[in-house]
Amino acid sequence: MEGKQVALIRGINVGQAKRVSMADLRRVIEDIGCHEVRTLLNSGNVVFVGPDMAQESTAVHIEESLSSRLGVSARVIVLTAAELAIIVRDNSLVEIADNLSRLLVAFLRNPADRIRLQPLEEQDWTPEVLSISEKAAYLWCPDGVQVSRLAKAVNHILGEATTTRNWATILKLYDLTKI
Repeated sequence: MEGKQVALIRGINVGQAKRVSMADLRRVIEDIGCHEVRTLLNSGNVVFVGPDMAQESTAVHIEESLSSRLGVSARVIVLTAAELAIIVRDNSLVEIADNLSRLLVAFLRNPADRIRLQPLEEQDWTPEVLSISEKAAYLWCPDGVQVSRLAKAVNHILGEATTTRNWATILKLYDLTKI
């Protein structure tokens, strides 16, 4: 797990405009100095050992490379494997979720964004539930993401400042950081 990082790329392979092959994505990540690059699914989830630079710098390098080499504009959030482990550990909603595809994690690119979400914690979203940690917001959407008032509210507040993955994907990424 030491030295591994996870890049979550917002919007890749969503719609025809941002189609990127995972082989091309791996090459872009490798070409900025990363190695042991692995992609998960076909949706912009990458685990790698990165260059010795700040996570925000790595995210910017990936964004710039996607734009210049593949013509794709996308926001990138980079976490260390240790940060992902904390996000997994701190999920207080895992006990109530009976469908992992409806338990979401909204990653906060800027931890200060959690303050913007705090008013949502004070509202009644029943049957949906929101829990906020330092680097992520956890959303339980039992009736599905497409009809979730909570997911829409979080997206409205954070917009491009976040990207969301379901819990099943998070656990797969977490497992990849341990390989």
